[in-house]
Amino acid sequence: MFLAGPMTNKQVNGLYGKPPVLDTFDCSHPIPPGSKQNVEYLQNRGVTHFKVLLSWAQLLPTGLPSQPQQAVVTCYKTLLEQLLEVGLQPLVVLHGSTVPEALRSRYGGWESQELVEMFHQYAEFVFGEFGKMADYWVTLSSLEELRDAELQNALDAHTAVYHRYHLLFPGRDGGVSVGVKASEVPIISVTQRLRDAFLNESFPVDFQWATSSESFKVEGGWLEGGKGETIWDRFGHEGLAFANQTADLSCDSYHKVDYDVYLLRGLHVNTYQFSISWARIFPSGHRGSQSEKGALYYDKLINALIESDIQPVVTLYHWDLPQTLQDYGGWTNASIVEAFKDYADFCFSRFGDRVKTWNTFSSPWVVSHAGYGTGEHPPGVKDYVVASYQATHNMLKSHAEAWHIYNDKYRKAQGGKVGIALNSDWAEPMDPSKPEDIAAADRYLQFMLGWFAHPIFVNGDYPPTLKTQIEQKRKECPLSEPARLPVFTAGESKRIRGTADFLGLNHYTSRLVNVSVGGCTPGPEGVGDFQAHVDPSWSSTASDWIYSTPWGLRRLLNYISTEYLNVTKVPIHITGNGMPTEDSGDTLNDIGRIEYMKSYINEALKAIHLDGVNVQQFTVQSLMDGFEGPQGYSERFGLHHVNFDLPDRPRTPKQSAYFYSKVIEKNGFATKELFLFAPELKIKESNKNAPLPPSTVPSQAKDVWRKFSSQTNFQRKLYHFGTFPQGFSWGVSSSAYQIEGGWNADGKGPSVWDTFTNKSGSIPANANGDVACDSYNRLEEDFYMLRALRVKSYRFSMSWSRIFPDGRLTSLNLKGVDYYNRLIDGLLAHNITPMVTLYHWDLPQALQDIGGWENVEMIDIFNDFCDFCFANFGDRVKFWMTFNQPHTIAWSGYGLGQIPPNVKNPGIAPYRVAHNLIKAHAKAYHTYDDKYRKSQSGLVSIALNADWIEPKDVNVPREVVAADRALQFKLGWFAHPIFKNGDYPDAMKWQVGNKSELQGLSETRLPSFTEEENSFIKGTADMFCVNHYTTKIASHVTARLSPQSYKYDLDLSEENEGDSPTTAISNQRAVAWGLRRLLNWIKEEYGDPDIYITENGVATDIMTTVDDTARVFYYKTYVDEALKAHNLDGVKVKGYIATSLMDSFEWLNGYKVGFGLHHVDFTNPNRPRTPKRSAHYYYQVMKDNGFPLPDDEKMLYGEFPKTFNWSTASASYQIEGSWRAHGKGLSIWDKFAHTPLKVANSDNGDTACDSYNKIDKDVEVLKTLKVTHYRLSVSWPRVLPDGTNNHINEAGLNYYLRLLDALEAANIQPQVTLYHWDLPLALQKVGGWENETIVQRFRDYANVLFSRFGSRVKFWITLNEPYIVANLGYGYGTFAPGIVGKQYIAAHNLIKAHAEAWHLYNDKYRSTQGGIISITINSDWAEPKNPYKQEDVDAVKRYLQFFIGWFAHPIFNGDYPDLMKTIIRKRSLAVGLPESRLPEFTPDEIKRIKGTHDYFGFNHYTSVLSYPVDLGNQQDYEGDKGTGTTHDRTWIGSGSFWLKITPFGFRKILKFIKDEYGNPPVYVTENGISERGEVDLNDIHRKYYYENYINQALKAHVLDGVDLRGYTAWSLMDNFEWAAGYSERFGLFYVNRSDPTYPRIPKNSASHYASIITCNGFPDPALGPHECLNPKPEENTVQTTVPILPMNMVDFLGLRISTNDAEVALYVIFVFLLVCVLGVIFVVHRLLKTRKKLKRAAVESVKMERM
Repeated sequence: MFLAGPMTNKQVNGLYGKPPVLDTFDCSHPIPPGSKQNVEYLQNRGVTHFKVLLSWAQLLPTGLPSQPQQAVVTCYKTLLEQLLEVGLQPLVVLHGSTVPEALRSRYGGWESQELVEMFHQYAEFVFGEFGKMADYWVTLSSLEELRDAELQNALDAHTAVYHRYHLLFPGRDGGVSVGVKASEVPIISVTQRLRDAFLNESFPVDFQWATSSESFKVEGGWLEGGKGETIWDRFGHEGLAFANQTADLSCDSYHKVDYDVYLLRGLHVNTYQFSISWARIFPSGHRGSQSEKGALYYDKLINALIESDIQPVVTLYHWDLPQTLQDYGGWTNASIVEAFKDYADFCFSRFGDRVKTWNTFSSPWVVSHAGYGTGEHPPGVKDYVVASYQATHNMLKSHAEAWHIYNDKYRKAQGGKVGIALNSDWAEPMDPSKPEDIAAADRYLQFMLGWFAHPIFVNGDYPPTLKTQIEQKRKECPLSEPARLPVFTAGESKRIRGTADFLGLNHYTSRLVNVSVGGCTPGPEGVGDFQAHVDPSWSSTASDWIYSTPWGLRRLLNYISTEYLNVTKVPIHITGNGMPTEDSGDTLNDIGRIEYMKSYINEALKAIHLDGVNVQQFTVQSLMDGFEGPQGYSERFGLHHVNFDLPDRPRTPKQSAYFYSKVIEKNGFATKELFLFAPELKIKESNKNAPLPPSTVPSQAKDVWRKFSSQTNFQRKLYHFGTFPQGFSWGVSSSAYQIEGGWNADGKGPSVWDTFTNKSGSIPANANGDVACDSYNRLEEDFYMLRALRVKSYRFSMSWSRIFPDGRLTSLNLKGVDYYNRLIDGLLAHNITPMVTLYHWDLPQALQDIGGWENVEMIDIFNDFCDFCFANFGDRVKFWMTFNQPHTIAWSGYGLGQIPPNVKNPGIAPYRVAHNLIKAHAKAYHTYDDKYRKSQSGLVSIALNADWIEPKDVNVPREVVAADRALQFKLGWFAHPIFKNGDYPDAMKWQVGNKSELQGLSETRLPSFTEEENSFIKGTADMFCVNHYTTKIASHVTARLSPQSYKYDLDLSEENEGDSPTTAISNQRAVAWGLRRLLNWIKEEYGDPDIYITENGVATDIMTTVDDTARVFYYKTYVDEALKAHNLDGVKVKGYIATSLMDSFEWLNGYKVGFGLHHVDFTNPNRPRTPKRSAHYYYQVMKDNGFPLPDDEKMLYGEFPKTFNWSTASASYQIEGSWRAHGKGLSIWDKFAHTPLKVANSDNGDTACDSYNKIDKDVEVLKTLKVTHYRLSVSWPRVLPDGTNNHINEAGLNYYLRLLDALEAANIQPQVTLYHWDLPLALQKVGGWENETIVQRFRDYANVLFSRFGSRVKFWITLNEPYIVANLGYGYGTFAPGIVGKQYIAAHNLIKAHAEAWHLYNDKYRSTQGGIISITINSDWAEPKNPYKQEDVDAVKRYLQFFIGWFAHPIFNGDYPDLMKTIIRKRSLAVGLPESRLPEFTPDEIKRIKGTHDYFGFNHYTSVLSYPVDLGNQQDYEGDKGTGTTHDRTWIGSGSFWLKITPFGFRKILKFIKDEYGNPPVYVTENGISERGEVDLNDIHRKYYYENYINQALKAHVLDGVDLRGYTAWSLMDNFEWAAGYSERFGLFYVNRSDPTYPRIPKNSASHYASIITCNGFPDPALGPHECLNPKPEENTVQTTVPILPMNMVDFLGLRISTNDAEVALYVIFVFLLVCVLGVIFVVHRLLKTRKKLKRAAVESVKMERM
């Protein structure tokens, strides 16, 4: 550029020999004559550009673009045209620096922001008028004249104009700059300001916003699902990471897919970049080792992302090489190329239908450099001469092969793209004026970025600079080769070149680079002859590698675009950018990260807008804190903080997460207008229901009790699967005082709660809502939670005193209005419907000062507030609630005085306040109806609260009336006037009126409505909103008359429902079934209205943070009851609101309890919000719109194999009786049952079912069941009275022979158990199962049975449930023989005894008898209490290995489980024991025990939820196992506390046996359910149990390939159930023990089981009726129909009455009969006496006659 100008008013000095004139030409006069000739002359002299100084003052004298001087504009255009005509390029200067006086006087100088804005407008005007005529511009030409704030503002003005120009004229040559004299101002400072100037613009509309994670950094689960060891696993286990930390658990993302995707929804990203663990897919690195569980994990993650509208970007390799591959050289072995190709092929084929963007490698330079060069990373190879370059060579070839695989096999069908994510710093020359430093900086980039980019994006080979440098060094260093660069063949180069659909860039920092002499030192700096430095002024981070240099990103993007993408035209994806903070201090308030992100993202924006670089994605590293390699967890890159000290690994958003979500929402940094769409409602007229007649006393809704109260526990708890209709409103709630804080911020007035809580002692720990959750200042954080939950609606309340500080319109606070506008607008922007409560208890204190709600003036004052809210927010709010829980306001606030305003006037004030509240509500409703409904189309109601009230005894009418009265006093108090007839319920008016009269009052304490008020009030609700939490049990009482009180007016007492779980609030038990009944009552009582459940939730204590299983159970049960009401009962449930969004100020409980789906740390000033487990659960419920029938619950139709064994079972001691008959010896159970307090009800087995004498009866009922087999046990002491074969009791043997004969005659095969717990007492006296001699004794006993019965018995079971024998009999002592702490010894001998019996049969009898023999092992199935926690998953493993594995592992696999051996040994040694408490098998014993099975005999009843329990050094089985158990509340119970109906677990444990023990033949030898209490032959729970459990067994066989051979129902008949005696009944047949004949009476389940057996499974009803369902009746079969009555009901003289009433009736009848008998006796006596008198009189008469 050769520059001349500017033009002056006179001729320029040197052209005509005249002196210079300094007044620059400003178009205030015509253009000087001869000007065109002058510029032609300059052009001829070589001038290329001419400076044109514009005059701001002349162009815009007023400063306004709308008022230009048109003559001046024309003048400048003419001048510019002249320049262009002669070939001179104009350099246009907008302004100098001095502000024209005319503008200064009006707008101020450069210190004024107003002037800056005027300059923006001026520049916009200039570009519009002259922009097309010039390419070169100077904004301000004399910056040296300015200082400090003036200079800063001028620079800011320049920056804005600079960006605006490039937006208006993108891609144009030339540019914009400033003018400055070097001697006057620091040039570097100015250029840095220009470099760092912020661009307030948006990214392209389709820009991809992402965050990332890497498998080994976050997944954990290092051994889960068969995952193989990786080099990073080995690295951590060798103690090479910081503080010996490992990635074994890391963030536990393997179990927390839902948690991670929740964070992504909250962030608002549209893309998530994660890596797949090669070793999780192929544990050995090769296809042959594929793990399906690993693939399923990634399936789950990918599907969850897509369901949340987040696109997965998958990296195939992020550093975690399978250790097996590294053992063969890893990336230095050329064979790895083929292995990687196979791995990529699998991933593309498995996931490519959903994954459309793939990175083959991420930061491969780090692998080569740190893994194979410096050895800082695994595999720890320190070889920068050969290995590092060889690793790169193989990675490049692997990348190319993967790309070609995708291109050739998958691209056409899947339509995705494959690239590679390369990492690179920016290299800035240390001295830009030195060519050698420029060259050194280039070498830095070529050795880092070009090493990988050049082969792929340029020519298929390494950069010439790299090759030249290495070759030069090889010549310089003949004795110590510093580097050996492999060579690509021509074919390889061709195959590598162009193998990327995009260039991924990981960039974090920059370096200053200068030239140096590297000598013969290996490594980039040595070989490259450069040195890297950092500027001390650069901002540092927690990493000594990363310094914040955002400008480097823009330069690097431009470098890449020029260097690599001219050949291969592909876009750039920024695949990694972030910085670490330290794991200390204020980890959540990460301001440094925010500044880093803001500046780096803005540099990417500049590259796009100003430089035309094609950047399509920006990825912030990382989603959450993770394992950062050698730094372990000491460096934190996450947008979310992970607490690695807690097993839950809770994730909490940092401030940077909220910042990033805002950037994403705005798509950059431009000011974004919200485009809001309020929900459309078709309703134009009021939706109110027609008036209804008043309620009767009791109400007609009493039918709800008749309908539901007789339900059995089974019927009540039976889970209902189904969904709500489309459009169902799911939401969460909060209220102003509980969350907002900002109690006196921005003009807010005090509320009654502010006043109350700021009095010391009002609330526990003097808590208050001054800050609460700080939602007033943290709207973005609340939006984050709502986005993550994906709720459809958000219920919140408006703080009256924030809008009207003193409660009246005259005090309007616009900042309060602005807050709610921002809240409402933000909700609508995220498609969330605002549901607004106008009054949620926080009355302005100024209004309470005039009496509050006792003052009738409040009706109009409240209406003014409502009117204002409708007018200002109603265009967007379509769902209004006037009051929340007016009952609480009236009773707790003005009656009990517990809550503000703390008025204690229980007999008068509550009624007066309620009266005003009802009228205030009605007036607000009419205001909306009259003024706003037509234009706004919203809905208005009131949120009422109600517990469900259950009568103490539903069969007592007075108790039902009391329950109905309770509902009328609580719910009907407000609902009856509004939804029925405008007046209070008659039950209430009657009670209060009568009480008032009895109290001597002249009139009722309950106010009356006028007829006009009745009409005004009734129907003032468009829907029924109800808050519900719990259920109470009510009974009638005659309450006191004094003092006067609403409480005593009710004449009833209330108590908690005692069978339901407690909560953190003592009077709020979790009674889910009450919700369904309440909803039905509302439907019946109030004319079937639309119902919204506007609050429902549960409190947990302060110690419960994120693992809130109790809340999960609460929602799981309560929401299902609402679903039942909707689907089964036809209740119009339209919406459900979970309480609450987050923990908050819980009124009188302060912060002691929390209702939130999110935990809030109130000790942290940031009030961090962390999602609880319940948040993820509730999200899933909302996503599913209820509870769709899961696959586990779906019936599978089909048959078992034709040879399937159908059986039922019993055991000798439980049924035989005859405990001393015919020479039987005593057993340990004989003694145990005769020991006080050992067996319930002092029951024993002396008689039991008397089966010893009833073989024929037992076989007869077996025949009716259609079983093919019968499982029985032999009583050891009945056969061998002293336990030895010294004396064989032939009478005992004869009993079993007769039984076998009878079975054979009935064509039923016996399955004989040798030992079912009734050990001969004689053997126990010498130690029983603790004494090793019992092994031989058991062998001798088995020998007797094999020899005597073996010809008839082909199915033998050695031991039944050795776990119970060992643990309950010899561990806990709760079963016979009652020994404590010896379970391991007993188990050891039981296993050896089994093995000896098996070998005896195998060696001596199998060949002649042809039977099979094994052992029956029992086990529950276990699920993790929290499936998202690794420690709960680990607890399940321990539970199962210490249960089923304890016995199955030695027999099927050869020894105790390794887990069990390791734990017990470690714990034993820890307390100083010399050896493990678990006995060890010798090698010979292991060999003898292993394989002693012909099948797997298995008893199963139920499942549990398992979790870890640390019992310290407690040296016993429970301490070793270290697990606790609980149950899901939805699991239906039984007559046994431990037995819940869990069919799904049956299938799972059968599959476990298949996988764990080599798919042996399985015979289920026990499965059944108990009941207790009154006898009901209609045992629907047992029918349900058998149908579902057997169907799960069918699924295990058909779908899972379990080799299931037979099924046995426990038990044939009710019998002696061990320590429970006869209180628990498992039988298919009821045994009436009160009848001396012990009749076996079939329960309904017996015929149902027989039907399943007859059908051999479950015929498909879709195929029509199956013949098996209509069997022909057998001859001589007597069909007996037993009338079935509801529980607690009996048939008495033709009447259905309660047992209590029947008892009373019996007494009455007895007395009546007694009176009658006595009367008859008296009459007879009198008759006889009279007769005697008459006879005597007759005799006397005869005598007289004779005389």
